[in-house]
Formats: sequence, C-alpha cells, structure tokens
Amino acid sequence: MNATQEKLKIQLEQAIVAAFGADFAGVDPILVSASNPKFGDYQANVALSLSKKLGLQPRAIAGAIVEKLDVSEICESPEIAGPGFINLKLKTVYLETQLNGIQADSRLGLPTAKTPKREIVDFSSPNIAKEMHVGHLRSTIIGDSIARILEFQGHDVLRLNHVGDWGTQFGMLITYLREVYPEALTTANALDIGDLVTFYRKAKQRFDTDAAFQETARQEVVRLQAGAEDTLHAWKLLCEQSRQEFQVIYDLLDIKLIERGESFYNPLLSGVVEDLEKSGLLVENQGAKCVFLEGFTNREGEPLPLIVQKSDGGYNYATTDLASLRYRIQQDEAKRIVYVTDSGQGNHFAQFFQVARKAGWIPDDVELVHVPFGLVLGEDGKRIKTRSGDSVRLRDLLDEAVSRAHADLKSRLQKEERQETEEFINEVARVVGISAVKYADLSQNRTSNYIFSYDKMLDLKGNTAPYMLYVYARIHGISRKGDINFKELGNNAVLLQHETELVLAKYLLQLDEIISSVEQDLLPNRLCEYLFELSQKFNQFYDRCPILQAEEPQRTSRLVLCDLTARTLKLGLSLLGIQVLERM
Repeated sequence: MNATQEKLKIQLEQAIVAAFGADFAGVDPILVSASNPKFGDYQANVALSLSKKLGLQPRAIAGAIVEKLDVSEICESPEIAGPGFINLKLKTVYLETQLNGIQADSRLGLPTAKTPKREIVDFSSPNIAKEMHVGHLRSTIIGDSIARILEFQGHDVLRLNHVGDWGTQFGMLITYLREVYPEALTTANALDIGDLVTFYRKAKQRFDTDAAFQETARQEVVRLQAGAEDTLHAWKLLCEQSRQEFQVIYDLLDIKLIERGESFYNPLLSGVVEDLEKSGLLVENQGAKCVFLEGFTNREGEPLPLIVQKSDGGYNYATTDLASLRYRIQQDEAKRIVYVTDSGQGNHFAQFFQVARKAGWIPDDVELVHVPFGLVLGEDGKRIKTRSGDSVRLRDLLDEAVSRAHADLKSRLQKEERQETEEFINEVARVVGISAVKYADLSQNRTSNYIFSYDKMLDLKGNTAPYMLYVYARIHGISRKGDINFKELGNNAVLLQHETELVLAKYLLQLDEIISSVEQDLLPNRLCEYLFELSQKFNQFYDRCPILQAEEPQRTSRLVLCDLTARTLKLGLSLLGIQVLERM
C-alpha cells in the first residue's frame, strides 16, 4: 500500500468509527485503486460489507461515512456511486506537492522497511565440475533481483551460493583423473572447464558400468571425507577451476554471491541425525534412517519417508539441507530464508521444511520460503537444448544475446547514418544484450514456463529491456538537446495541467506500493509491469506535451517530470539488476 493509500485508509477507518461507534474500530475500509479513471483514483467498498451487520442500505452507510470523512487535504469531495461505492479523486495540488517533495530525495520518497531483519537468499547453486547452463539462468537472475529489492528495503541480506561441491561425483571424477590425467589433480588450471566436463561425463559412464571402478570411487569419497591430503588437494583444485568459470558468468551478469557449498555443512550432518533420533522422529527402514511425513505417499499409496542417512551410512541432499537450515537459523540468525529453485524441487522443500518443524528447529519468528520457477523453453515449446541435445551453456546464451544486440545496433547506426566509436558500440551491445536476457526472464510470472526468443527480447518495441532503456536514453537526449542539468531544476516546480501529466504523476507515486508488494510476494514481474506501464505513460506525455518548446513555468515543470521518470526507471531497473544507458 503506497503512502497516499495508507493515509486515506486511516482517514476512512476513523470515519467509520465516528459514524458507527468504537465497535467498528479496525474494520477494513476495502480501499482499492479505481477500476476506471472516470470514477476517480480510489474506491472504498466497505459500505457493502457492513450492510448486513448494520441493517442499513449500503448507500446510507456510505453517506454516513462520507459525512464524517475528512480527506480535504488529499482529495476532492468524495462521491457515492452505484450501490454504495465511495469514490475518491486526488487533488492536483496534492499530487504536485508529493512530486515536489520527492524531487530532492535520492530514494524518490521511498521508505525503508519498518522492521528490518536478517534475510537469506539462496540462489544460483551450480555444481562443481559442470558448466553453468540455461537451467541456472532463472535461479541466478530471479535470486539476484529479490536480493536487490530486499537490500533496498533496508534488510540485512546474505546472498548464498549453495554449490554442489561434495559427494560421490568427486570420488568418481578423482578416480578417473588419476588414471587418465593425474596432472589435473596436482596442478592448478591444468584443464579448462570444457575438458573437465568431458572427463566428468566419462567418469560417470565408468561409474555406471564398471563395478570395480565404482568401488574405487566410493573409497575415494571416504578418503575425501577423512581429509586425505592428496584427495583433499585434488578436490580443492577441481573446485577452484569451476569457481573461476562461474565467476566469469557472475561478472557478466553483475551478480554478487557468497559461496557456501555442501562441503561447508559436512561436519554438521551427524549432529542432524543424532538430534532427529533424540526427538523420536527417526525410523529405520530397510537399513536407512528416515522420517515419515504427513501428506506424502508413494505410488502404492504408502507413507513416503525422507531419508536422512542411507543404509551404507552416507548422507544425502536432505541431510545437508537440514544442516544448512539449522545453521542459518542458529548461527546466521536469519528471520526469513528464501530458496530460489525450479518448481520441480517443490516436494523436496515441503518435505525437509516439515521435518525441521516437527523437530522444533523453526522458531515462530522465522519464515521459510521456497520461490519456485518454471522452465526456459525453446521456440518449439520444448526444453531449450543444443542440436546435440545437451543443455545450452549459459555463457554461450549470453554471448549470443550480446552478439545479436551488436549486429542490431550496427544496422541501426547505418540506417541513421550515425558514426560511433567501437568502444561505444561494444558497451551498448553488452548492456542491451545482457539486460534483454534478464528482463525477458524477470518480466514473466516466475511460476510459469516461458519461451526464450532473442528476436522478442531484443525488440525496441513492447515489454522489453531495450524499450525501457530507449525511453531512459530519450529523456537524457532531451537534457542534451536543451543543455539542461536536471539536478539544477528548481524545487516546487511541478505544475500539472495536461491530462497526460496527471496520469504520469499518479503513476510515479505508485512505486512504493509496487516495491513493497515484491518484497512480500517475491514476484519481480510486478516491478517489470510497473516500469513498462510507466514507460508507456511517459511516451504518451512526451507525444502530447511540448517540453523544451513550452513556456515557463510549464517548461521547468515538464523537465522535472522527465527527470523523475528517468530516475524512477533507473532505480526500478537497478533493482532488476539492469544497467541503464544515457545514449543508445
């Protein structure tokens, strides 16, 4: 709820009490944005909900509320419409005052959270010895945007990269490399990441088909867990090799993360099992230690257990996730823990969350949130793959976007007969290409699959990053053309006269509501929708209202609207992890 809506809600609540008595304190006035601008800006629907309780017609109730309602500083005189809707229209002078008030504020008048807290966002999470592929795109981009928004709101955010850096895969990879490329286990950067991935695949094939190799690999895992010096050294080299490659992607995407992989929690796993045993939750089933869950059954309809220790004494993902959850609550002191993974892992999170709650490990003031997302599909509507059927490397996908943005820009410059330096072209192509990929992902409701299309995401028209970057650049073009320094525009300069100015002004003042809603529901597409609508409303204002040619004081007022729009776009896009350009 934005500041204006909050003020109106308080006034309505007071009017309801004044009209009907203290018993009605706390009644929700059901204040919503008006569905049609001709009815005003807000609509209170409370009269209809009180009709039965009061035994009065809704219009009579609405009349009684309006009689006690004082919103004269904010709105024109309230109007009652239909069966009893209370319509409220914001005063132009109120809008002008609000915009003049935020003009000098670097946060555009946006408040920070009333109760900041420690929040953890767990995202990206690639596996060591494998390249990041298109499947890591959504977790990385969505998780980063959520972290940015929470940080902007004033929360203490810990961005964690829970990489897969432990377990059986290292036993088989080290065993295989001892045979075919022992140098890779003793010398840094002896292999590039592509070769490492190839060796991993071959090691997996041997592990699946060769019993002797499989046993040797298992023993190698035991040596790793025991801290054998040569195995530990080999493991560290393999991890560092992958880490360097991941960092190239993170730098390209401007992603900040703290790595805390599965290995970090390895010393804590036995304690998880011991404590579950003490709590009476553990049941032995076919040699494995399990917790049986409510609401989960197998195909035969039998209760489905969550295994926390395998029959051979080993642990699995659930054990590590339980250990990490306890650590984040007890040591990191997190009050909300957000896991950004594909929706296919929904059951896993529901299961280990349930176990942690049954064990009494989740305090009442700690919130656990799984943020699921759908698949990235090719234009054929199927999982996006290379021609050979492999997952598309994330680096290749991003490079292709930048390459296409580069070609589009060169073509546009040629048509416009514009000369630009190669440095300018490369920088614009990089920003546009990366931004296009990020925005195409974030603008979708994350719970849905979406079709990945370079042509659509790089389009200068429609709900795309290039469209909004172009609007931002257009505003800075106005400042260059008029030799205007936006920072030197006078305070209290906004005067709203044209209809498109009023529409733009009202929309600029809704940003706090949007960011607050994303903070709660963790749906970045809502911010994307807002920025797209804002861009459209600015273009309508730009098309219908002269700016540099306007007479004073209109000229300065419209320049302030331009500046506020550009700053709102820049702030909003930055919360999506998108950089802006003053020239395109």
